[in-house]
Amino acid sequence: MKVIRKQGDPDLATVYIAELEDGELIEFVESVQPPIPDSEKWVLIVSTLRGCPVGCPICDAGNRYTGKLSAGEIIDQIDYMVKKRYPDRRIPVNKFKIQFARMGDPALNPAVPDVLEKLPVLYDAPGLIPCISSVAPHETNEFFDRLAEIKNRLYPNGSFQMQFSLHTTRESDRLKLIPVKTWSFREMSDWGDEFYCSGDRKIALNFAPVKGFPVEPSVIADIFSPEHFMIKLTPVNPTRSSRHMGMDGTIDPDDPRSADYLVRQFRSAGFDTILSIGETRENQIGSNCGMYVGQVSS
Repeated sequence: MKVIRKQGDPDLATVYIAELEDGELIEFVESVQPPIPDSEKWVLIVSTLRGCPVGCPICDAGNRYTGKLSAGEIIDQIDYMVKKRYPDRRIPVNKFKIQFARMGDPALNPAVPDVLEKLPVLYDAPGLIPCISSVAPHETNEFFDRLAEIKNRLYPNGSFQMQFSLHTTRESDRLKLIPVKTWSFREMSDWGDEFYCSGDRKIALNFAPVKGFPVEPSVIADIFSPEHFMIKLTPVNPTRSSRHMGMDGTIDPDDPRSADYLVRQFRSAGFDTILSIGETRENQIGSNCGMYVGQVSS
C-alpha cells in the first residue's frame, strides 16, 4: 500500500488516499475532536471494502465497488497512521477509537473479525475501542456471531462500540435509503439483546434523518430495549451523492436546536440520546463518507 495523497488539518482531520498493489484506490482518516486533546481522544476511520456495494444515496462510497480488502490491507491503513505518531506502536491515548466505517459496510467482509483478533497483539493501546458501524446486511449472521464472541473475549467492559444505521423508522422507506436486503428491526433487536453484556456500551441506533422519511421514536421503543440500545442523531453529510439525489437532512449542523424535538422524543421514550455534530470544516476537508477518493479518481 502506498499513500499517494493527503488532505486536511492535523488539528481536526486528515484524509489519506492509498494505492493498493493492483492500482485500486482506498481512503482512510485520522481525526481529533477539539477542544479535547489528542492525548485524550484519537480516532482512526478505515475502509473495509474497495468502495461499497450497498449504494446508499447519502454516501459517496457506493459509487464504485470492486471487492473486499484483505485483513493485511485493513491493518496497513491503521499501521500507517499509528506509526506516524507512535513508531513503537505504544499508544498512550485514553480513548483510541478505530472505526471500521469509511468505505464499505464491515459486515460484508469476513476479514474484519480477523483484524479485531490481531489489534491487541499489534498495539500496546490500553484505550483501544474498536467501533463497527453496519446497516446489518442480510445473511451476515456468521459475521455478527463471530463479532459477539470476539467482543466478549477481547473487548469487554465497554471497550467495544457497535452501531446499526437505521436513518428512518419505516422499514419500507429504509430500503430507499439503504437499497439492499437487511435484517429487520426485530432481528437487530433480538441480536442486540443477546450481544449486550453488563458493562458494555449500549448499541447505537444511528439516524441521519432525511426530509420525507419518518423518524418516530415510538416505533423504536416498541422494538428496541432502552437498556441495551441508545440513539445517535447526526446530520446528513453534504456528499456529492446526497446533493445529486436531493437528500436533504432535517438536522441543520449550524443549528443544533433543529434536532431538539427528536432528542426530547427519544429521551421521553427512555433512550439515552446524543446529538453528534462534527466540525463543518470536515466537509471542506472531505473526511465524510468517501468523498475525497471520489474527487481523486474522477
